[in-house]
Formats: sequence, structure tokens, C-alpha cells
Amino acid sequence: MFEKILPGKTQLVELKALGVDPDQTPNVKYLGHADLLRRLVPASSFDISLLDPGLQECMSSQQACFAYEVEQTTVDRQRFGSFWLDFFNFKRQISVSGWQFDAVVVIKNDTVVYKLWSGVPNLQHVEEERSPLGPLQGFGSSLIRR
Repeated sequence: MFEKILPGKTQLVELKALGVDPDQTPNVKYLGHADLLRRLVPASSFDISLLDPGLQECMSSQQACFAYEVEQTTVDRQRFGSFWLDFFNFKRQISVSGWQFDAVVVIKNDTVVYKLWSGVPNLQHVEEERSPLGPLQGFGSSLIRR
């Protein structure tokens, strides 16, 4: 879908047909001119000449410029390890895997002028929670009255 978006050619109606529409698609956010400026221009300089020419033109037009931010993530969480340690809340191990995709599509006068993407194609990590007292771990704090 993202490859079909062509700066200088793709119109707003085409973008919405591709599924980039904050009114219809989950995880698509509208960014106004000020949000876009904060996100793309370095805070120390506010020098828009450092930006892509399409972005420079968009930033100078202010109200005619806005963007859509797309955030898509797929995460799978699988518990592993000892059933009994997990069940009695002594030790819980979770394998987390998936992917993440973030994109910003900048629009001026109903035409895409710039697009930028980033992401993590292969998320992999392990979460581990330990509670030495198991099911009694939080029990003491409930006995203290204030």
C-alpha cells in the first residue's frame, strides 16, 4: 500500500481509497501544520531549509498543509517455561514477537508532497517477571491501614 503512494501524484481521494483515512482506519492520526512542524523540523534551529523541497513548500503554505501518521503493529505474546511457577505467580516468562510500521504522509492542497516511513520488521524479546513470594507477593501491603 505504501509503495503506491507517489509524492506529487497521489491525490487525497486516492490516499483514502488505499486505506489511509483517520475517519475510517484505526491507528491513522491527523497531524496539523504545527504538529508536523514540531515533528520534522529540528527544535534547535527551526530552519525549514534543511527539509525536503516538498516539505519546505508545504511548511510555508501553513494552513494548506497537513499529514496523516500511520502506526501499525502486530505483536504475538507466548508464555513459556514452567506451568506451575507461572500459575502460582513465582516466575512468568513471555516471548514477544511481531513487527511495527510507522509512516507519515504529508499533503498539500489535496496532493501528497512527501512520505516517510520507519519500522521494525522483526520484533523479538523475552519478558520475565519474578515474584519470590509468589501469590503472597502483594499480600502485605493490603494489611497496612493508613
